[in-house]
Amino acid sequence: MIRRLVLDVLKPHKPSVVELSLALSNMEGIEGVNVLVYEIDQQVENVKVIIAGNSIDFDVVRKKLEEMGATIHSVDEVAAGSRIVEEVRTPQDRSARI
Repeated sequence: MIRRLVLDVLKPHKPSVVELSLALSNMEGIEGVNVLVYEIDQQVENVKVIIAGNSIDFDVVRKKLEEMGATIHSVDEVAAGSRIVEEVRTPQDRSARI
């Protein structure tokens, strides 16, 4: 079962991020949604959508986003299983930053 999804999404200005987040948060298996706008263009907005819940159905989420005129650019994080495992820093992470 999926417990957290982080998606990079391209959406039209309407529906608003408020309407988008409410529509997603009302879906079965979803307990919370964050939508963060990080780029606004003349026609569209790029947003990061963070979804948390106890049983997220990716295909249902994708279909809902498409119904609202949005497109998933990438799936940036998926947490699955009986609990969410948080990311930890390792020495390799520090050496990768130059």
